[in-house]
Amino acid sequence: MVTDSAQPLKVSVSKPHKILAVRKLKTLNQRTNTAGFVRLALHLVLLGVSGFLWGSLSGWLQLPALLIYGIGLAMMFCPTHECVHRTAFANPKINDVVAWWTGFLSFYNSTFYRQYHKWHHRYTQIAGKDPELDDPNPATLGQYLWRLSGIPWWRDKIIGHLKVALGKVDDCYFLPESSHADVIRSTRLQLAAYLSVTFISSALGHPWLIVIYWLLPLAVGQPFLRFVLIAEHMGCTNNNNPLTNTRTTLTLWPVRFLMWNMPYHAEHHMYPSIPFHALPSAHQSLRAYFTRVDSGYVGVNRAIIAGLD
Repeated sequence: MVTDSAQPLKVSVSKPHKILAVRKLKTLNQRTNTAGFVRLALHLVLLGVSGFLWGSLSGWLQLPALLIYGIGLAMMFCPTHECVHRTAFANPKINDVVAWWTGFLSFYNSTFYRQYHKWHHRYTQIAGKDPELDDPNPATLGQYLWRLSGIPWWRDKIIGHLKVALGKVDDCYFLPESSHADVIRSTRLQLAAYLSVTFISSALGHPWLIVIYWLLPLAVGQPFLRFVLIAEHMGCTNNNNPLTNTRTTLTLWPVRFLMWNMPYHAEHHMYPSIPFHALPSAHQSLRAYFTRVDSGYVGVNRAIIAGLD
């Protein structure tokens, strides 16, 4: 039973399933196509409206439209994440298709990311095993700002996609050999799709279309995505304790909406099988167990900065 104490209860990290009653977990694990399609449709409507305003308005009115469009575009990573877990929809094939296309929009390859992210969950915050720790956390303010700029992300994504497309995957320790062919094929298809869009738009007399409606907005939105993602584990313990190695951040509804409830990140790491729409309910049952339930991304990032050299 969850208590009202703010301190985490002493629970065996080897048996996290003991925290939630089987009946409660079974209820939370219910997946539905409806919730996934509604959230995806609303996310796409936001992109459509803000993208239209970005392209049609003039002067300073373009700036808020570009900001909203860019953030929404970068946050397309969030449905990719949910669908990679195959929890956003009840139908596995729908999860895979949506993961690929939202990854296409956010410059992630879902086939690659599924393997990468599986390893991250298996070895969360374990140095040498968690691939997210292959890029060290910032230790200085300069490194923090460099991370938030998104420039390292662009560099790593471009180099990484090209390497995989060329078949150079042997140094990706988190990719089982059985996945190599699928990952290479999927990445090649994605890069070919980008080239096709560029070629077609140029042939139709719009050579800057992909820059105006994808590259520039995504570059604008990336710092905001980095700002929230850095809060997931930085400042938490570097061990395999799911009660202490992941942070849940209590934030505003628009942020939770665009992030597909990823701010409930400790709950997600404790029970990855719980779909995004059930995470708020899971939070009510689990919050007393976690050491890092913090208020607001601004406050979390201030604390992170305060701890830098």
